[in-house]
Amino acid sequence: MTAKLIDGKQIAAEVRADVADRVAKLKAEHGVTPGLATVLVGEDPASAAYVRSKQRMCEKLGIHSVGHKLEATASQEEVEKLVSDLNADPAIHGILVQLPLPKHLDEEAILNKIDLAKDVDGFHPINIGRLTMKGREPLFIPCTPHGCIYLLEASGVEISGAEAVVVGRSNIVGLPVAMLLQERNATVTICHSRTRDLASHLKRADIVIAAVGVTEIVKGDMLKPGAAVIDVGINRKDDPTTERGYRLVGDVEFESAQEVAGAITPVPGGVGPMTIAMLMLNTLRGAEMSVS
Repeated sequence: MTAKLIDGKQIAAEVRADVADRVAKLKAEHGVTPGLATVLVGEDPASAAYVRSKQRMCEKLGIHSVGHKLEATASQEEVEKLVSDLNADPAIHGILVQLPLPKHLDEEAILNKIDLAKDVDGFHPINIGRLTMKGREPLFIPCTPHGCIYLLEASGVEISGAEAVVVGRSNIVGLPVAMLLQERNATVTICHSRTRDLASHLKRADIVIAAVGVTEIVKGDMLKPGAAVIDVGINRKDDPTTERGYRLVGDVEFESAQEVAGAITPVPGGVGPMTIAMLMLNTLRGAEMSVS
C-alpha cells in the first residue's frame, strides 16, 4: 500500500481563492476591507519571517494588513496599550500577537486583552472555553488545528465514529485539535511524552495527528493499516547530501508511514500552508461579523 498524499498546498489554494472572492464581495456590497494587525515583539527571526508571510498573503487576497513591531524590551503596559488601540480601530477586524513573546511579558494577560471579535488566532480563553464545551461555538477556531481538520474533511476522511490519536498536548495544536475531533464524534486519545507504549495507542487509530515536535517519532510500523495521518511537526534533520546540510521533516517518518497509511500529509507542504489560509479565513470572518 502507498498512501494517498494529502496536498496541503492545493487545498490551501482552494481556501485562499474562496477568501479572495468573499473579500471582493464584502468590498463591493458593504465597502468594507478586512483588516489584520500583527504585533511582533522582539527580533526572533522565525517569528519575523512568519509575520512577513502573513502580510504578503493579505496583500494577495485583498486584505488590509498593518504590522506593529516593538522592541524586545517593550513593557507589559506598552504591549497591552497597543492591543487596546487596535481593539478600538474599526478598520482592524483581526489582531494577531505573534508568539512566543519575550519571557518578561505575561502572555496570557496580553492575549486576554484582545477583543473577542478580533481574536483571529482563536486563543482567547473564551474562544478556547467554547471550543471545549459541547454545544458551544467559538467565534474563531485556532488556525493550525482548524487546518488539520479541514485537510481530513477535504480528503474525504470519515471522522465521526473514528478512533483518533493526537500525539502532543500543546495549547496551540494538540489540545484544540483533540477538542475539534471530539466535537465531530471521534473517540479521542491524547498521547504525550509520558505515554507508555505509544505504538499500542497508534495501532488502534484510524486518524493520527502528530504534533509533539519530536523528529520522526511516529514510525510506519506503529500505524494501523489505512490510517489517515496528519503531520504537524516541522523539524530539522541533518542531511549532508543537501546544500544546507539539513532537510525539513515532520514528527512522522514519512518513508515508512506512507507504506502503511491510507492518506498522509507531507512535510513541508501539508499542514503549513493551511495555517495561514485559516488565518485569512478567520480575518475575513471577523470583517463579515462586523457588518452582520
